[in-house]
Amino acid sequence: MQCFKNALAQPQISLLDRAFHYGDGCFTTAKILQNKIQLRDRHLQRLQDCCQRMALQVDLALIDQTLAQLSAQAELNGTLKIIISRGEGQRGYALPDHPADVYVFYYPQSIAISSSFSEVSQVGILDQRVGLTMPQLCGLKTLNRLEQVLLKKEAVEKQLDEALVLDIQGRIVEGISSNCFILMNNRWVTPDLEYNGVRGVMRAEILQRMQHARIECSEMELFQTDLHQIEALFFCNALHPMQIAQHLMNTNLSTSHAIQLFKDLQLDQIQ
Repeated sequence: MQCFKNALAQPQISLLDRAFHYGDGCFTTAKILQNKIQLRDRHLQRLQDCCQRMALQVDLALIDQTLAQLSAQAELNGTLKIIISRGEGQRGYALPDHPADVYVFYYPQSIAISSSFSEVSQVGILDQRVGLTMPQLCGLKTLNRLEQVLLKKEAVEKQLDEALVLDIQGRIVEGISSNCFILMNNRWVTPDLEYNGVRGVMRAEILQRMQHARIECSEMELFQTDLHQIEALFFCNALHPMQIAQHLMNTNLSTSHAIQLFKDLQLDQIQ
């Protein structure tokens, strides 16, 4: 792993950094192949939107400057984690008046990175529920991911490969670290994420490709009471375009519909 801060190699992080004290910032995780970030524009737009809503002053050109230094060493294949932190500040919540810091973490991967779909066997419903998010922050990928940390802990304890996450009002929200698409009544739907959840870049890409392919998909409220209607289910994030559920709570699900959708949308060809 290599870490850069504002395009400079970084051996350590300041103890005064607000990312450490308050989780004051945002991030995105991307796949990089042959020096190219998959869904680059979507990742940058995500960061821009988050910085705007959180009043973070940021120079995203520092990302390309960092990648230029990294790629001068070797071809980049693996995972990037880009963190925007408000930077150092004094004690207290008041915002410091200086530009945010741009951290780039590069995790090289020596083996070939698959762009195909995968299948997950053990998928369940978690007991823990997520709350409603402050509207200003809804949909953003902020640094505060404590919900996902606790949800992952429960999934590991239950030996689940993935899980559907519900909110305190019984809505289906997403997976643990992914968005979800559900086939019900022979049509695709995905939670609308009006009150919580993260609007992922792969989710946005899939929705756009479905629209271009004239495949109907509705963003709508889905509730716990709808679980019995699920015919097929898959999860997606920037590193995994489609993880298809074979079972949900020990009930067999169709995988053929998702596999066909993967082929129709050409999700193995993401730039």
